[in-house]
Amino acid sequence: MRELIKLDQEVLIVPKDFKLTNKGKVVEVEENGFRMKVNYPTEGIIRNHICEFFSPTENGMLYFESYASKIENNVLTVVNPVKHRFLQRRKFTRIPFLQNTKLYKINDVSYDIQTIDLSAGGLKFKSDSHINIDTEYNVDIKLSEEQIITCKIQLIRIEKQDDGTFILSGRFLILNNIDKMTLIQYCMKKNIENLSK
Repeated sequence: MRELIKLDQEVLIVPKDFKLTNKGKVVEVEENGFRMKVNYPTEGIIRNHICEFFSPTENGMLYFESYASKIENNVLTVVNPVKHRFLQRRKFTRIPFLQNTKLYKINDVSYDIQTIDLSAGGLKFKSDSHINIDTEYNVDIKLSEEQIITCKIQLIRIEKQDDGTFILSGRFLILNNIDKMTLIQYCMKKNIENLSK
């Protein structure tokens, strides 16, 4: 791992309760692991409990499972994993995501849409309506029965299909850190599940 983890490298750490996802930077690389300082309180990270780790590198997104052997204030000592893998190179992992939802503006028109794929950066979807792409909209992304993320989206592409429907793509404009990390983790986890099938 010494050749993969470097000083100041960004690392996302996802504990069992992914709502307590955290991130930070590597402050020291050791023979048996590395130390990282996280940005938020470490309440979701339990010593010697397995977490998922994601880190961008020049070879793509590095993914591995490991644990913190020591937690001192906001500094974690992370043990080298048994194995690791690289995920796709694009900035945000994109996954197939089929769901019926609505594109809407507060107190204004709404459109029924069917999502096609999802990443932490944006969404691709299908609609029967010709939607104005010069307008910002909201869209609710349902990740589970308990978890729905509302995203503001700017449409950037529209293509009319032979059957008269439209395929649209948009990028998310405003996402708080927790929602963004939740989407990153959700998409990466689903991508790993898909690759394992």
